[in-house]
Amino acid sequence: MSALAPALPRRTPLTSFTGTWHLTRFMLRRDRVRLTVWTVSLLALYAYFVTALGTVYPTAEDRQGRAELMQQPASVFLGGPNYGLDDYTIGAMFANEMTLWMIALLGVMNMFEVVRNTRAEEESGRAELVRSRAVGRHAAVAASLLTVVIANVVFAVLGSALLISAGGLAAEDTFALSTAIAVSGLVFAAVALVTSQLTTHGRGATGLALAVLGVAVLVRGIGDLQAAPGEHGTWLSWLSPIAWTQQMRAYVDLRWWPLALSVVAVLVLLAVGAFLASKRDFDGALLAGGSGRAEAPGMLSSPVAMAWRQQRTALFWWFLGTFVMFGATGTYLGEGVEDMVNDMAASNPEAAKMFGDDPLTGFLAIMILYAALAAAGYAIATTLRAKTEETEGRLEITLAKPVSRGRWFASHLVVVAVGAFVLTMISGALALWAGALVNGEVELGTFLKGGAAFLPAVAVFMALTAALYAWVPKITPIIWALFAFTCITGMFGPLFDLPDTVAGISPIWWVGRYPQEPIEASHMIGLSAVALALMLAAFAGFRRRDVVGG
Repeated sequence: MSALAPALPRRTPLTSFTGTWHLTRFMLRRDRVRLTVWTVSLLALYAYFVTALGTVYPTAEDRQGRAELMQQPASVFLGGPNYGLDDYTIGAMFANEMTLWMIALLGVMNMFEVVRNTRAEEESGRAELVRSRAVGRHAAVAASLLTVVIANVVFAVLGSALLISAGGLAAEDTFALSTAIAVSGLVFAAVALVTSQLTTHGRGATGLALAVLGVAVLVRGIGDLQAAPGEHGTWLSWLSPIAWTQQMRAYVDLRWWPLALSVVAVLVLLAVGAFLASKRDFDGALLAGGSGRAEAPGMLSSPVAMAWRQQRTALFWWFLGTFVMFGATGTYLGEGVEDMVNDMAASNPEAAKMFGDDPLTGFLAIMILYAALAAAGYAIATTLRAKTEETEGRLEITLAKPVSRGRWFASHLVVVAVGAFVLTMISGALALWAGALVNGEVELGTFLKGGAAFLPAVAVFMALTAALYAWVPKITPIIWALFAFTCITGMFGPLFDLPDTVAGISPIWWVGRYPQEPIEASHMIGLSAVALALMLAAFAGFRRRDVVGG
């Protein structure tokens, strides 16, 4: 080499984790809105639930009435082992009734994030471009895990601060519970890492991970139901990661050692994921997909059939989950519950505001409202899958065929509408009625009429989501802000005494609280007209703007 030649810079040795920190910063920046919306929503749920508990159940007598309700089989299945029922404090109420839901929601957030940054990146081809630079084989996986760890730590710290300040809960128990919920969420993030090695598609990896979460909920519920009186869970319960957090007995008799089980599970799953990743080719999978038929069935030539094929798995899991949940909830509608709710309303002015003059009818109205909110959440999430089809490049390929924009968009929305109808009327209203049959004969028409009353409001959510996607896709996350506002005002609106101009922002507010209140025909017509106008605007906007390529 000539003495005049410039010296080459010394290269940093390439390892399996080279570039991890750079990718972590990139993922945090790219997903900052997504992670912020998720985290803020979960924190808001934290704050409003603990505040509502203190408002609705201010005295020990009120809370003991709630403790009696929690001993029913449906409460055990939906809640958990239920520690501290003898002296039911706000902390014990929160730990018993919110732990399952917070773990499930945080787990879903983590699973989506891990799959999005690993398997989905390989599927789209972007990971191959990243790997062409000085990036280690496991850097993307490590970065995706660091991303969810950071998000979970933020949630645990801020969540603990909210519970301590808003609910006045014990600091040590609060920190222990929030930490355990966050670590349990990381267990399902590690599950998603494993499933990402098994399938070639992000949807398949997400579906498998969600199935594991569903099994964990089911196993914990069945295990707790098998417990003898005075016991809290069985050996079957301990097979579920969700039980490990609940068995810490926060706010009753705190013990830290079950948290170690979650930590060990995370480490084991990470080791399994790393091992499986080393056994497959890049962009490959360990579960080989079938080659399929040489020719597609004729029915798939229809955009409606294709939309159904894409959405049917999600609809199945939504249907199964909501049917089980509302079927179990319907068992609350019995004579014993009527007496308990009446006593609670008579002794607690805030509870009286929520349940109205006829507490049992008010309770039924709230249950039907929950079913409608579940259907609205499904409608929003599934409508936004059209945005995913576009950003990942599949829409551009579809429109290259003899399929018009309007036909494709209409096909997608028709399947969404059918799914929302099924969730509202069958896994919502009909499941509540079936559960209520356990305690005696109830009138089916009341449940069906209540579910049907919410259909126009659910249609408004779907149409507004479609309009936002069609005109300004970047701001579609704001629909979730409206949904969160609707959930809070729908459940606790009577406590806030909001003016009609503010409460009327929520489409649900216009429905009222049937059967506690009569259904206003003019409101139904108005909601239907708004949904129709938004849908027409959506089709007009989608035809005018450019389609983004993958």
